[in-house]
Amino acid sequence: MLRCIAIDDEPLALELLEDNISKVPYLQLLASCSNPVEAMKVLQEQPIDLIFLDIQMPGLTGIQFLQSLTQKPMAILITAYEKYALEGFNLDVVDYLVKPVSLDRFIKACNKAWELYQLRRKPAAQSTESLQDYIFVNVDYSLLKVVLNDIVWIEGLKDYIRIHLKSSNKPVITRMGMKAIEDELPASRFIRIHKSYIVSKNHITAVRKNSVFLEETELPVSDNYRDVITAITGKAN
Repeated sequence: MLRCIAIDDEPLALELLEDNISKVPYLQLLASCSNPVEAMKVLQEQPIDLIFLDIQMPGLTGIQFLQSLTQKPMAILITAYEKYALEGFNLDVVDYLVKPVSLDRFIKACNKAWELYQLRRKPAAQSTESLQDYIFVNVDYSLLKVVLNDIVWIEGLKDYIRIHLKSSNKPVITRMGMKAIEDELPASRFIRIHKSYIVSKNHITAVRKNSVFLEETELPVSDNYRDVITAITGKAN
């Protein structure tokens, strides 16, 4: 997940930005701020991966705000003025959006940030995975070791999950939420395609607009997660 904040002094624009962010499944909005001063406090209190930032704001502009940061998260500038585009890109922003911003253009900018984020995390993720290639889950009052390479897909069943393995026709069932298991799995190897399904990228054999194939198993892809599939395949279905 990309931890992000939204900054805009116009309430309606901020509300629209929040709505667009909610439609992108790999974005986690941690705070909405009406000015850069509020945002500074958020940045001091918790790690942020991506900033959605308006430029024309009273007091401190978006450009000045970015220039003031010693450790800069990724940034997507959103403004009504095209004249700041060059200055924005000189600050290494991910993208520059001109209001009004269509949803498809917004998602395209987010996909660029997501791909950059994954690229930066790849060496660290590979190092972590080389050290630990398994997880433990509670099954029948015991901790069962599950090798990550053996996981094909995971199914959410209210308070339980069903882990389908390549090595066995019998799935592992454990009392656990989808968010909890998703946090334990490396994002470089697993992807959520639906509120009820997480799949192993290594076991994906084909992708359609509304489904993913894991050899003979076909699972649905919900509307909220289609853009994640596009980011992985690099192609729109």
